[in-house]
Amino acid sequence: MAEPKRIAFLVAEEGIEQIELTDPWQHVEKAGGVPRLLAPKLGTVQGYNHLTPADTFQVDVPFSEAVDSDYDALVIPGGVANSDALRLDADAVRIVQEHVAAGKPVAAICHGPWLLVEADVVRGKMLTSYPSLATDIRNAGGSWDDLEVQVCVANGWTLVTSRNPGDLEAFNTSALKAFGLA
Repeated sequence: MAEPKRIAFLVAEEGIEQIELTDPWQHVEKAGGVPRLLAPKLGTVQGYNHLTPADTFQVDVPFSEAVDSDYDALVIPGGVANSDALRLDADAVRIVQEHVAAGKPVAAICHGPWLLVEADVVRGKMLTSYPSLATDIRNAGGSWDDLEVQVCVANGWTLVTSRNPGDLEAFNTSALKAFGLA
């Protein structure tokens, strides 16, 4: 019997759009995968329902201790503050770069692609995201379209992106397929 797929969820300490963390997490678990929460440091992180604080979540692994070979795929939830903090975290950027260099799938929703832009991995890729990221994605060499979900297989790895929580059904379906869980 094969080992279950291990899926890393990368988040900052706060500002995480909670549904963009919890809904994909539950789908990964239901499909037999093992989700792990990675953040800047151990402790808890704060989810939000838009601008309203919601639940807290226990961190499994701090970014500084994360080893790419421990994970089969990455999920980057959105939230403006979450995504802005992630792109300024050198360890989060390193994790994405190592993961992409290894040719492993990544799924990012809403503002999550900001981390991909910072990691300089969107060149030649087709993405969707929250509309305010379109110019950043294009300036980083990617292409952008306003779609419910975009699956791009290019440059040796698979990228799944979506615009917002309203796209979670399509996002989860496509991400699980890319992760080999569907």
